[in-house]
Formats: sequence, structure tokens, C-alpha cells
Amino acid sequence: MRYAVVIEKAGGNYSAYVPDLPGCVATGSTLDAVEENIRDAIRFHIEGLIEDSLPVPPPAARAEYVEA
Repeated sequence: MRYAVVIEKAGGNYSAYVPDLPGCVATGSTLDAVEENIRDAIRFHIEGLIEDSLPVPPPAARAEYVEA
């Protein structure tokens, strides 16, 4: 599955979250690190949902850049 991920600059590092998976977050000191960490977090989050017999939300969020 392919989930939308929001990555933000947060002080001296980066943070990321997945809108379709509440509570699925990660941080990293670089963009590469946060991308790797959020991939791991998504896998771990989905595994936890499955182990707890909870539904895995399908990807639904979209991300777009908008000119202002």
C-alpha cells in the first residue's frame, strides 16, 4: 500500500506523520533518515493493527502543492 506522508522541518531535525494512520509518526536528523524511519513506522503500525485484529485503514489522503 502507498500512504501519503507529511514531513515537516522541526527545529534541528525532521518529523513525519501519516494522516491515514493516526499515531504513526517518526523523526530523523535528515530527510533520508526520516523517510526510512517513517517506512519502518508504517510497517510496525500495520503489524500492530493486524495483531490486535483491528482494520488496516486503506490509503485515502492526498497531498498536493497549491500556488498561493
